[in-house]
Amino acid sequence: MAPPYSNGYGYPSSTSNSYDYGYRNSNNNNGDFQSICDDILASARTMLERLWGYANGRGKHIAWSLATKAAHQVRRNLTPRRLLSFPHLLVVLWMLIMLWGERWVFASRVQSCDWDHWEDWPAGATPHRLIFVADPQIIDPHSYPGRPWPLNPLTMTITDNYMRRSYIQLQKVLHPDTIFFLGDLFDGGREWKTAHGNFDDPEWAKDHRPADERKHLKEWRRKYGEDYWLEEYARFGDIFYDNWKLGGVFPGPGQRGRKLISSLPGNHDLGFGAEVKLPARHRFNAYFGETNRVDVIGNHTFVSVDTVSLSAGTSNMNGQVDLKPIYGPVQEFLKEVKSTKRKAVQKEVRFWKGEVEELPFEQKVEDIETADYKNLPTLDKGENAPDFPTILLTHVPLHRDPGTPCGPMREHWPPAKVPKGQTGPVIPDHRNAISVSGGYQYQNVLNLDDSINLIKSIGNVIHAFSGDDHDYCEVVHTPEQENVREITVKSFSMAMGVPTPGFQMVSLYNPIDEQGNPIPGSPKTTLQTHLCLLPSQLSTYMMYAVLGVLSVLILIARAFLVPVLNLQPFALDPDQRSPSAILPIFKAKTEGDDRGAYDVTPTSSGTSSSKFPSARVSSARTRGQSISNGLGPQSRAVSPNTKGKASSGKWGWGQNRGPRIEIRRDAYYDNKERDSWKPASRNRSTIGLVGREIWTSCWRVVWMVLLFFAYLTHKG
Repeated sequence: MAPPYSNGYGYPSSTSNSYDYGYRNSNNNNGDFQSICDDILASARTMLERLWGYANGRGKHIAWSLATKAAHQVRRNLTPRRLLSFPHLLVVLWMLIMLWGERWVFASRVQSCDWDHWEDWPAGATPHRLIFVADPQIIDPHSYPGRPWPLNPLTMTITDNYMRRSYIQLQKVLHPDTIFFLGDLFDGGREWKTAHGNFDDPEWAKDHRPADERKHLKEWRRKYGEDYWLEEYARFGDIFYDNWKLGGVFPGPGQRGRKLISSLPGNHDLGFGAEVKLPARHRFNAYFGETNRVDVIGNHTFVSVDTVSLSAGTSNMNGQVDLKPIYGPVQEFLKEVKSTKRKAVQKEVRFWKGEVEELPFEQKVEDIETADYKNLPTLDKGENAPDFPTILLTHVPLHRDPGTPCGPMREHWPPAKVPKGQTGPVIPDHRNAISVSGGYQYQNVLNLDDSINLIKSIGNVIHAFSGDDHDYCEVVHTPEQENVREITVKSFSMAMGVPTPGFQMVSLYNPIDEQGNPIPGSPKTTLQTHLCLLPSQLSTYMMYAVLGVLSVLILIARAFLVPVLNLQPFALDPDQRSPSAILPIFKAKTEGDDRGAYDVTPTSSGTSSSKFPSARVSSARTRGQSISNGLGPQSRAVSPNTKGKASSGKWGWGQNRGPRIEIRRDAYYDNKERDSWKPASRNRSTIGLVGREIWTSCWRVVWMVLLFFAYLTHKG
């Protein structure tokens, strides 16, 4: 027979050996893997068996014991004395205060701004009621970069709830016909990259970004992209779009319909000037609508202009890099805006006349070479056509000289005190003015050339509304800007550095004839405005802080008065029940004072507590008597006819009429001196009682108040 290393012909067979080795090695590896799996399964099975055994044995008893203790504790807390205690009354006061600060104050503030409180139109007028909301700027990771995890989500929740509560009351109470947003819908909208397009800063602008943002840029690019922006878009819609229907389906009397327009961008949405991010603008247009538009509302023409992109045309970089893709569409819009306005006015007039808004074209067949393209039907009837009063909407305020005062309604700084004998305001008043300055991705006011170009290109501008500054500012511009009155609207958010947010209310009334011209005798002023202030959340939190300090002081004072005035303590006495203790703990020193000597009291002559058999109780009683025998010659036994009633014997179950002595278990059972019995103390230490009362009452108020605040926050 050939040896194992031979192939049968006297030559070694390397192929056979290598195959054999590989096969055996594979089998060994498979065996090891199978063994490991078996060990893991066996260990898991053993663990599950032990857990099951524990759950059916000791675990079940522990769970039942905990449930019993919890039920007992709940039962002790649900007594009328406990429910109507002073700390709970304090909690009720807190709940009312928080309902006011988190709910009712919003309704109260908005109701104080009702249209009837300030409108002044002729009797029978049917004005169109419009509201401007500026700079909601929902908080995101760009707002407070580097802030730790719990604080950022908490800030987002609190600010969202503030705007949601304000907006809900705005809709329910005021029922506006139209709402315009004036830009900066997001705080970091320009930073969250799009699904397509280059989102990197241009080489010439990389050093412009502040250092504190530069260190977070990589994280923003990695974590926050298109998906995150869509989540922010849904968050914005949850606050403003979903609650739009609360204002009702139908508009006010004599109005065409209800509108919500949020297509005007801000610098936080796109960037500013030469650094506008085109992919971000394309995304904004896709989800919010065209950024440059004309709307006829309440017989007024509203012209919205993307001034953050327009500013690229007058930036310092315009001659160095090609910025026409940024400012080009805005300039094209402004070239045609007067014609667009006239067409929009004619559509509105045709609607009220009951005609089709668009012009019908004659249906005929013409030769393409002979067709007349010069005399096509058009809604633009030329410069002499009727024109409605025009209102300019821009995110960035129009240009003004440095120090131009904003008036007494500006919250940052009131106007400077007017010197004696002077009738007009102090000019310049830099503290009361919008700063004429700029920086990375922002500019506080437009360039003078852009402002003049805007007003002249649009024409017939009687009023302008802007945002961006976060505080109120009202100015009348110079004749160079056609004396246009401009209101910069307060921010709607509580987190924009202005303690009291707000929104701008506008009432429009411009009755017209069939041609679109004003009716003779109608008011010359067709627009009235009112600033509505929302609650100051800082004041609300200060009220909470003051009430918190007062609550603690009141609870401490009450705790000190409990032993002095013998008040009912709020802290429960410790539960003395101990299922395993069946020996006597206290012994009466006088006749008829043995009640409570045992933890388990027999309920009849033949039975004991449901947990312990009567034999054990009897032995315990006998043992207690043996202890008393060591103290004196007399010994008493329980009468067999008592059936659990109190005995009048010296050591019987008499009433609690005298002092007791305590058996010191450590001394007796450790074989120490048997004469170490001492009188039991009836009252706790006063300091201990006061301390326990302070802790128990304060903790009860704190966790109940925080739980209710968490509930209000969760509900929005």
